[in-house]
Amino acid sequence: MIRRGLIDYLETLRMAGLEDWGPFTPPPDPEIDDKHDKHSRAPAPSSSEHMGKKTDSSLSPQAALDLLAAEVARCRRCAELAVSRTQTVFGTGNPTARLVFVGEAPGAEEDKQGIPFVGRAGQLLNDIIVKGMRLRREDVYICNILRCRPPENRNPMPDEAARCREFLDRTLDIVAPKFLCCLGSVAARNLLQTESTIGKLRGKVLDYRGIPVVCTYHPAYLLRNPSAKKDTWADIQILMKLMGITPDADH
Repeated sequence: MIRRGLIDYLETLRMAGLEDWGPFTPPPDPEIDDKHDKHSRAPAPSSSEHMGKKTDSSLSPQAALDLLAAEVARCRRCAELAVSRTQTVFGTGNPTARLVFVGEAPGAEEDKQGIPFVGRAGQLLNDIIVKGMRLRREDVYICNILRCRPPENRNPMPDEAARCREFLDRTLDIVAPKFLCCLGSVAARNLLQTESTIGKLRGKVLDYRGIPVVCTYHPAYLLRNPSAKKDTWADIQILMKLMGITPDADH
């Protein structure tokens, strides 16, 4: 009704002698526009686009990761972390790994070396990978929710995790794993965007963009609570079954 009245009014002005309007184009009609073929509209951003960034498919996975790591090294989105860190801690491992482990944030030793999971918790993760799964550390890829160490090893703040989320998603886009394992509640909650506790998330096969996800306790938690190792082994067995890996008879 409003559109029809506007057109009639403009035609009346034209008939009254106001000819210098230029070509007359009626305003778009939403009811008509909605009937246009959906393919004429701009496509939604692909999963490889994050905050205006897009993975260059012409690069090898390692080269793409190296470029992203250099971008992360310049990042100052979190002022407190940028000031307190020794260096950023990007990720390590096979750039085309079938399996990616995701932790929460670098610790003091990781901050010194620039490599995730190199302290005591890292050694326990190595044992899970090598002794438990019968893989090599270089067969998998390992990264964290945050690429900077929080002061005093505190948990990542929600806004810090949100600012670093782009780097996590782009890393996973490049590596394109077939399976994911979240180590601890911080990793699980942030990757899966859930408020559930690790106790409710573990023991299940969850989903990240079509990729199966298994959640278990963080190795640092296992160092403080050795009795939970049996629960972690049960979770790892679920992961191994998904991957087609047969558990060793000794476990």
